[in-house]
Amino acid sequence: MRSRFAAYALGLVDYVLDSTDPTGPMARDDRRAWAADVAGFCRATRFDGLVVLGSGEDGDEGWVRFRAVLVQDGSDASFEERSRFVRQGGRWRYHSGVS
Repeated sequence: MRSRFAAYALGLVDYVLDSTDPTGPMARDDRRAWAADVAGFCRATRFDGLVVLGSGEDGDEGWVRFRAVLVQDGSDASFEERSRFVRQGGRWRYHSGVS
């Protein structure tokens, strides 16, 4: 989770896409359009902090509950989420999240 937050903050779009489960709801078939959307989000957002509230795993599935402190257009865009991750080929990938 921390590495994905840092990747968003630094605009490392390829890392964000590569660390997303291709079967999850955030993945898109058109990688170029997906990358453009993620890059736009990164440019329009100030990433002020990440607090991990809990985590766990069971085999090749895991979860992280966190609070992200974000600012967009001068307004607070912070949120909390419980993210689901799946391990594929030894790598953890973001699958989905619920607020």
